[in-house]
Amino acid sequence: MQLTHFGHSCLLVEHLGTRVLFDPGTFSHGFEGITDLDAIAITHQHPDHADAARLPALVEANPGAALFADPQTTDRFGDAWTAVRLGDAFDVGRLHLRGTGGRHAVIHPELAVIDNTAFLLGDDENPARLLHPGDSLYIPYEDVDVLALPAAAPWLKISEAIDYLRAVNPRVAVPIHQGILANEGTGIFYGRYSEMAPDGTEFRVLPSEESAEV
Repeated sequence: MQLTHFGHSCLLVEHLGTRVLFDPGTFSHGFEGITDLDAIAITHQHPDHADAARLPALVEANPGAALFADPQTTDRFGDAWTAVRLGDAFDVGRLHLRGTGGRHAVIHPELAVIDNTAFLLGDDENPARLLHPGDSLYIPYEDVDVLALPAAAPWLKISEAIDYLRAVNPRVAVPIHQGILANEGTGIFYGRYSEMAPDGTEFRVLPSEESAEV
C-alpha cells in the first residue's frame, strides 16, 4: 500500500490499483492537481478536513470518483455525495470502504458535537488495512494495519493520543492533523509517539507530498 501525505489530515491511499483521497482540507496542500481518483472521502465538515473552496475543482477533475462523507457534510455538499454511517460498506475498485465511529471528539462541553465518520479501508485479505479516524479516537477493535494517528488538536491531549495508539495497536502509525503545530514543536509530539508506541508498532512520519510504501 502506498500513502502520500498532503499535510494535516489529507492522505492519498493507493492499493491494488485503487486510489482514495481522504480529507482534503484548508490546512492541506498539493492535492489540487490529483486526477484518476476512485473515491474522495471526508470524515467531517470542519474546513481543515473539507475545503469548500477547493473541493469543487477536485471533484470536477475526478468525474469518476465516488464521493463519501459523514451525514452532515453530505447534507451541506449535496446529492452527489453519499452519506456514510456506522456499519455502511462500499466497494471502491478492488478495495472495501466501511464507516465506523460516528461522532467528533468533544472539544468543549458547551460546543455541539458534530458527525464524524471514521473510515476503514481494506481488501479481501485484511478488512482494516487503514483506519482514518478523522477527529475522533474511535477504536474499532479490529487488527488495523496502518493507523492515521491524530497528532495534535484542540480536543486532544498527548496522553490521550498515546493511549489511543496503544489501544489500536497497529503495525504502522503515521501522524496526521499536525497542521496546528509549529515545525519546531513536531519533534516533541513525534518523539513521544515513537518512544511510547506499543511493541511491534512502527511510528513513521511520511514525507510531504511524496509517495511512500507502508
